[in-house]
Formats: sequence, C-alpha cells, structure tokens
Amino acid sequence: MRNPVSTSGVPTNTVTIVQYGTRQGHKSEVYLNWGIYGRPDEPIGMDYFVWLVETPTGTILVDTGFSREGGANRSRTFLAHPVKALAALGVDAATVPEVLVTHAHYDHIGNLDAFPTARVTISAAERDFWSSGMERRAQFHHSVEDAELETLRRIEAEGRLRTFDDELEIAPGVRMVRVGGHTPGQSIVLVDTAEGTVALASDAIHYYEEHDDDVPFAYVADLPAMYAGFDLLHAMVTDGRVQHLVSGHDPSTLDRFGRIADGPLPGLTARIG
Repeated sequence: MRNPVSTSGVPTNTVTIVQYGTRQGHKSEVYLNWGIYGRPDEPIGMDYFVWLVETPTGTILVDTGFSREGGANRSRTFLAHPVKALAALGVDAATVPEVLVTHAHYDHIGNLDAFPTARVTISAAERDFWSSGMERRAQFHHSVEDAELETLRRIEAEGRLRTFDDELEIAPGVRMVRVGGHTPGQSIVLVDTAEGTVALASDAIHYYEEHDDDVPFAYVADLPAMYAGFDLLHAMVTDGRVQHLVSGHDPSTLDRFGRIADGPLPGLTARIG
C-alpha cells in the first residue's frame, strides 16, 4: 500500500489522541471473571478518547465519543465535550469529511449527529448486528443508546454510510480492519506516520493489561474472537508491523505518548507523527 509521503519520502499522516471523559471503577467490573486470576480486586480508572487522523487528503475522525445523554445515563464524567474538544483543535464537526466507527457502543457513536456531512464507515458485521434484534437483549442493550442506533440507520438512509467486510483502505496509509470480539464488528485503525505505524486498537484492547496479561474485558460478544484480536495485535507489534499501540481506555495512554501540557486542551491530548 502506498503511503502519503513528503518530498523526503516520509509519511505525513499524524494521529492526535484526544481524551474527553473519565470514570472510576474496579477490576472486577471491567475484566471478565476477574476472580479466576487469583488477583485482588483493585480500583481502576477508565478514560475515554476520540482519535483525530490528519492526512494530506483530509481529516479523519475515529469515533465520536459519548453524548451528554449517554454519559449521564451511566454517570460518566466529561472533561471536554468531544465536539468542543475538536473545535478547540481547529476541527469543525460540521465539515469533517470522514468518520470511522470502530463499533456502535454509546461511547463511540454518541455524537454522530454533530457530523452532518461526513461519510461514516463501519464494518458490515457491526451494522448488521445492531439491527438484528439481538441489540434488545440486556447484555448488549446495556452498551448502546437506541436513539444513537437510529442516527446510524438514518445516516445509512441518507447514503452516507459505507460498510466493509474484513479490511478497507480509507486513505493512503490508513486502513480499517475488523477483528470482532468485543462486538461482532469491532475494528481497529492502522495509520502510517513518520514515527511508524500506529494501531488505534479502540476496544479491541481497552487496557494495556488486557494485551500484556491476556485478560479479556467484561463485555464481549465473542470471546474466542477477542482472544484472536489480542493475538493479532501482539503479532503486529512483535513482527514490527506496528510501532505504536494505542489502547481504547487505559488511563496511561496519554502519558505513554507524551501528554501535551499546553495548547488548546492542556493535558488532554498526545500526538504521534
């Protein structure tokens, strides 16, 4: 796949990690069957992110965060509303051309209606699942807002929804790959940058502990597929296809990549590339 490059031959895509929310919980809440590991229950934070990919051909937003309603229904804490956070970074939601949805949980599609002109890309398996009737079951419905699923369907009716099966090139040096597990269509996004390839794991890996210790998240549609997603990302890091693994919710994420202390969102962003 051809990378977008400068005249010096260096890829020019960049990734900005934007934290917009947070909450506190315990490991017994966030990991599946935590008691089988013989470890004590401990407090654990959960941070919430959207990811901004800047390419030579335009801006790509990965996920849209939770809405005020979705956050309030689950007692989540805003640090900055995602749309306002993007505006502070110079990105106008009304004109964003491309939104990638890694999966359709409330904290990833909560503000889709703020992006009225964007093409929205989601895996076909994810789109199909949330219209299958299975979304009404309590174990799945807990993680979604009905109004937000309706927004996704409206976007499809408007002709702005693009789906894919297993993998799709979004732009030169930007790929979306379905891994499943957490949800049937859970996807990751791979971005080539001047600092190496970034894997935006989203909820394929909520926490680095999942990746390091093989500890699945509590909410899972297909456990073998979740484990297979761990294996795929392990292999990508080990064989050098990925240089930067970005978790979906780990509170250490921004510090791992250099939290930006000044600027329009002090302490809430990090940049790669």
